Amino acid sequence: MDQTFSVIPLAGVPFPRAEYERRQQEVLGVVAGAGLDALLVTALGHARYLTGYYGGGSYFGPFPLILAPGHAPTYIVREYEVESVRAYSCINEIVSYTQERDFAKVCGDVLRRYGLENKRIGLELRCWNLTPSDVYKLEAELPEMTVVDATELVGSVAAVKSELELDAMRNAMAMTEVAVRSFQETLRNGVTESETWAAMQGAVKKTGGEELRLVSLVFGERTKLAHGLPSDHAINSNEPAVTEIGGVKFGYAAGLVRTAVVGRHPEAETLLALSNEALDTAIDVIKPGVTAEEVDATVRKVIERSGRPRAFRNKAGYQTGINWSERGNMDMVPGVKDVLKAGMTLHMPIMLFGEKGHIIGCSDHILVTERGAESLSGAPRTLYRV
Repeated sequence: MDQTFSVIPLAGVPFPRAEYERRQQEVLGVVAGAGLDALLVTALGHARYLTGYYGGGSYFGPFPLILAPGHAPTYIVREYEVESVRAYSCINEIVSYTQERDFAKVCGDVLRRYGLENKRIGLELRCWNLTPSDVYKLEAELPEMTVVDATELVGSVAAVKSELELDAMRNAMAMTEVAVRSFQETLRNGVTESETWAAMQGAVKKTGGEELRLVSLVFGERTKLAHGLPSDHAINSNEPAVTEIGGVKFGYAAGLVRTAVVGRHPEAETLLALSNEALDTAIDVIKPGVTAEEVDATVRKVIERSGRPRAFRNKAGYQTGINWSERGNMDMVPGVKDVLKAGMTLHMPIMLFGEKGHIIGCSDHILVTERGAESLSGAPRTLYRV
């Protein structure tokens, strides 16, 4: 399998060149369908999906990947990062600029060379890694260019996973489940969040895991934090604990939310039961052809029937993949009419607010199949009690 495009040791990309070429061609298809002449991909997750490059150097300036029919995919990057981009991506055509102030001129020169200076160009305007200043300078460089918001185009292709991607997701989930077991086994009266987090990381490393990504790990009163990071706060008797974590393989993260209690905590137990009921109801309706807003609506109906309409203040779920998720990818929220397709992966965290502010819930990571929803996880969603 031809996976490496650089002679630098331990560099390269995780998938064969043909996989990246397939993705690029599918994106070019939706670019043409949107009436665009080219697309500048700037969102880190979308660029990584199309090239393999993890995007570390783009912190200091935009690194657009130019996709245009009839031209090789072209990366515009800082000169300092050229060798890293070459080593960690499948892109051969790399054009560099020296400092951030040079970006618009260099990018504009490439677009002119490709005959695109007066064409309709898609930019990911609602994603990270592209500032209003970047757009204004590029428009000043190419005043006849028409900029179109193309935020959702790459995500619409990346939503449906290949078998190679699904293998990565399943491997990532295996690491997530190792971390969940460690979370549960470590809990006891007096243990701190930091101690539990260290145990979770250690367990994943011991089993050969690539990375464990943390979204939240909180105990007791700190479960009122939506995305709380571990501290030296200890859990006491009759307090809840909540974690949202995900193992990672080749950049693909498989997240899960799990709740536990040391002793008893009636409100946490009630909220978790409601979270599970809403999640089960949503999973039952998931199949190809159902819209994102329909899945979200099933969750909201269960919450409303419970008499706790203000308990649910989030979304029913979202599309997952590289970088866990990416701004501009599909969310399951009211008004989103995107249709579910076989091969999509969805993280569905149903997090509920209690009357005292505790945020309690659980999640499942779903693969959409022709037969309906298939969970990527075998870890029970029920309350873990110490």
